[in-house]
Amino acid sequence: MAIPCHTMEDIVGTLRSSLGSLGFEVYPFKVAWYNAVTSSAFHLRHPEDTLAVVILSTPSMFERLFLPFLRSRRCDLVKDPIDQCVTHTITTFISQHFPDQSVEISFDYEILPNRRPKFLAQTAAHVAGAAYYYKASDIPNPPWGDKKMFGVCVHPRLGGWFAIRALLVFRDLEAGPGLQQTPPPNCVTSREDRIDLLERFNFHWQDWNYRDIITAEERYSPQQKEYFLTPPAQREALLQKWGFLTEVQNGRETEDTIGDDSH
Repeated sequence: MAIPCHTMEDIVGTLRSSLGSLGFEVYPFKVAWYNAVTSSAFHLRHPEDTLAVVILSTPSMFERLFLPFLRSRRCDLVKDPIDQCVTHTITTFISQHFPDQSVEISFDYEILPNRRPKFLAQTAAHVAGAAYYYKASDIPNPPWGDKKMFGVCVHPRLGGWFAIRALLVFRDLEAGPGLQQTPPPNCVTSREDRIDLLERFNFHWQDWNYRDIITAEERYSPQQKEYFLTPPAQREALLQKWGFLTEVQNGRETEDTIGDDSH
């Protein structure tokens, strides 16, 4: 039975009001929309009308959520600190707010045994209307011939200054006719600009210039840029320099750190 529109809206509204205050954006879609544009290997194995939600992080998530998460001493470096923060926040939120719902949660960093991602994050963002997924196939007579060019999403407000973090599937809920598909805003319209975007992303992704293909309303702070531009193997040292990740957190207690709450 399809859930009434107001019920679906309540679920999405709860997600948006709570996660939005932490720097996330929430976009609902139907499983059918995603499966229609992906190969069978990547299909979501749920009925077509099942309610799904894609969650994006905006630049403010770093200061609103990640730094307080580090201060709370929940980070143990078992996995990437950002991934750990997002996973803890979303799984805790779902268990607290939707205890009676069967919710399948997939994160952007998760890989299946066959090395495929659990979901195609940029495709999910596109079909949900969150961000336009620009690919070589969108460009007439692309100049690269048969060269493989990876596509990239552009957010209408944030440009490239965002990340796709998670996919929620409410297994027992049908979205029903109340949820209608809206295409994502096409903010890189000309052939020349699309070529420029894909070349920035594929050939110069490390300088982040692709993120500024449009004028963004919000960008990463200097501290956030420093964090993400630091090689992953060196981020622990950076966080310690900032006063996070004490020896206790890392499981390497010493006499000097036991009971020290100064960080």
